[in-house]
Amino acid sequence: MIFSPQSKVWIYQSNRKFTEQETASIQETLNNFVAQWTAHGHQLKAKAEIFHNYFIVLTVDQEVANATGCSIDASVRVIKDIETKFGLDLFDRFNMAYKVDGDVNVVTKEDFETLISIKKIGLDTIVFNNLVQTLEEFEQKWEVPLKDSWHKNVFAEQLADS
Repeated sequence: MIFSPQSKVWIYQSNRKFTEQETASIQETLNNFVAQWTAHGHQLKAKAEIFHNYFIVLTVDQEVANATGCSIDASVRVIKDIETKFGLDLFDRFNMAYKVDGDVNVVTKEDFETLISIKKIGLDTIVFNNLVQTLEEFEQKWEVPLKDSWHKNVFAEQLADS
């Protein structure tokens, strides 16, 4: 299925890595949800994908039908159900994700600051910009070097000291 570059995306980042069994179960739950996801009675052209066993990404092609308040609420309920069922935290925006040697790591904001100050994370470290809004942004600006991300401004003081 081809989606418009302007499709809306929502990214939910876990506080811990999903096991293979959890990934399969979560994907099945998400597939069942998007198969019946509607807005005002119109089927949404949607998909749900899991990336790096940490991220749930929901995509809706707004050129087919727009996600509305009620349909977005329905997606949040499914994510909260997944969170409860598997003992995850998918809504903590203060958890920071980054890559080292191709492996994804998620730490608290405080630990991220510490890793910068001890030079384990630098301007070239790949970070995840979960604030992207569209499929095009997701594909081009989701995994970026810290120097090209909003993280650079938030952690400017630590970066200056390192």
